[in-house]
Amino acid sequence: MTRKIFDTIVIGGSIAGLSAALTLARSLKNIAVFDTQNPCNRNVVKSYNFSTNDGQNPFEIVKSTKNEIAKYNSAEFFLEEVITVRPINGIFEVETKSASVFLAKSILITTGLRDILPEISGMNECWGKSVFSCPYCHGYEARNKKTAVYANGDAARDLSILLTNWSKDLVILTDGKSELTQMQTTELKMRNVDIIETKIESLTQKDGNLSGVNFIDGTFLSVPYMYASVPFEQKSNLAAQIGLAFTDSGHIQVDPTFRTSLRNVYAAGDCTAQHRALSVASASGTTAGFTINQDFVDDLHNEFIKL
Repeated sequence: MTRKIFDTIVIGGSIAGLSAALTLARSLKNIAVFDTQNPCNRNVVKSYNFSTNDGQNPFEIVKSTKNEIAKYNSAEFFLEEVITVRPINGIFEVETKSASVFLAKSILITTGLRDILPEISGMNECWGKSVFSCPYCHGYEARNKKTAVYANGDAARDLSILLTNWSKDLVILTDGKSELTQMQTTELKMRNVDIIETKIESLTQKDGNLSGVNFIDGTFLSVPYMYASVPFEQKSNLAAQIGLAFTDSGHIQVDPTFRTSLRNVYAAGDCTAQHRALSVASASGTTAGFTINQDFVDDLHNEFIKL
């Protein structure tokens, strides 16, 4: 029995992956989209700064986009986690957690990133609701309110200066000894940005809505919003598994058209991007779709002229 070979398997079914899938479906490509429905923005109630979808729930945006793709009849969706990708004789063998195996001529990785949150009680509950990473996504809603900045060193300085665009009432929480230089500290104090070095014990919150910060010395800071500069890691190990190149920042290395270091493997979305926003992810997915289809067209043309 001949096994079906998809033109492209998209691994990751959030905005970047779906934008690529829509482009490829409209380009007459047979595609499969694999997703676990566990994106990094799963706690976000409303997503902003995405034209035509400003203030919408991210899951509703995903649902709507899937419905748009489904009408083209060339896309299949699988609620499964891909655990292995193996290049075999110019074809990719994709295995899922359920031990199902699929074949594809090309692979698009849009698996996103995982934020590594500090082990502070209440942080997980508030993340994406009242504790944010991006002022472009949520700064307007928190404008002119007292705002905490969970960061240290250069990140604390840079994020705080950026946030003065939205609030003039800022306080940096270094959660331990400050790593800011004397010049940075002076600069921030000139902007009336306070710095608290006391270790944090927990966040006081209800249903993810922050009301304040508890410190280990028993003091309390009343504050409704916080921004946090936290490290991240690739959510999936697939890129490392097949030997893709990475940038110094830990993103999958891609060229401007979202080709990776391995032929017929592409990547888009947060796993490749310094700036994390739905609009950025959507644009990268669409561009990756353009590239994938163009490579199919070019390969077919090159075969044609050899005849």
